[in-house]
Amino acid sequence: QVQLVESGGALVQPGGSLRLACAASGNIFRIHDMNWIRQAPGKQRELVASITDDGRANYGDAVRGRFTISRDNAKNAAYLQMNDLKVDDTAVYYCNFVILTGLAFHDVWGQGTEVTVSS
Repeated sequence: QVQLVESGGALVQPGGSLRLACAASGNIFRIHDMNWIRQAPGKQRELVASITDDGRANYGDAVRGRFTISRDNAKNAAYLQMNDLKVDDTAVYYCNFVILTGLAFHDVWGQGTEVTVSS
């Protein structure tokens, strides 16, 4: 069984920064895509950023230029550096990994970490 644990959510003022982390544990052979997805109150989930196993990153239009996704394959971890935060970034942020265990791929989600941007 594989588990993702997120950390780093907090209350921050507009213009501030936060760094989210997500670490996987369990029976992991290889992690392919690592994604950060968020859901704001009353809104649908949206892709914030993703990174492939060879390091190619992709960002949602709302965060491009402000957020940076990275990964540490040795630690089975992904990070999301969020700068110049805006009130509209307020949401629960989930990490989502595509993980190969044995002979099967698994789409695994974290429990979510809350980010609140408010003055």
